[in-house]
Amino acid sequence: MHVRFGYRRLYVLLCREGWVVNHKLVYRLFQEEGLFVRTKKRKKLASAPRSNRVEAVRPHQYWSMDFVHDQLADGRRIRCLTIVDHFRRVNPTLEVNRSLTGERVVQVLERRAATQGLPEVLFLDKGTEYTSKAVDTWAYRQGVKLDFSRPGKPTDNAYIESFNGRFRDECLNVYWFGSEVRRQIEQW
Repeated sequence: MHVRFGYRRLYVLLCREGWVVNHKLVYRLFQEEGLFVRTKKRKKLASAPRSNRVEAVRPHQYWSMDFVHDQLADGRRIRCLTIVDHFRRVNPTLEVNRSLTGERVVQVLERRAATQGLPEVLFLDKGTEYTSKAVDTWAYRQGVKLDFSRPGKPTDNAYIESFNGRFRDECLNVYWFGSEVRRQIEQW
């Protein structure tokens, strides 16, 4: 039997199917059955040609998410979570904080879901916040497909990159933020 994924993925799939198992048991059984297959590192090739993304034909079909970093007047760093709806070309969310973890991203998405609904597909880069268990579990439960861009290819997520550039030029580079950073960004 050839297995193409590790025991962690098998554990998540078993849990999603309703099995109550311990990850240590799955690991031990994986080892005993000899399912760990070591392979040589291959040159990275595309497994399939990447298809062009289709244009959104209705609101909440596709959203893009990304982070923008900046610095306050006192030297503290801040992060801005930006979300863009591809159809309406608007930013439904702009969350500002010093630290934005995967759990915090889920909270922001839950707030948006309560007021505006959820997207069918969410385009993201492979940041640690987006690849976390919290975001993966949330997306699975909500039925939202996560589409990650290829490393080093910001053009895969062009809508959010364009918005972030405009946001940086028109807001972040214009103002010198102090403690009122959230208010000034909300006004923008």
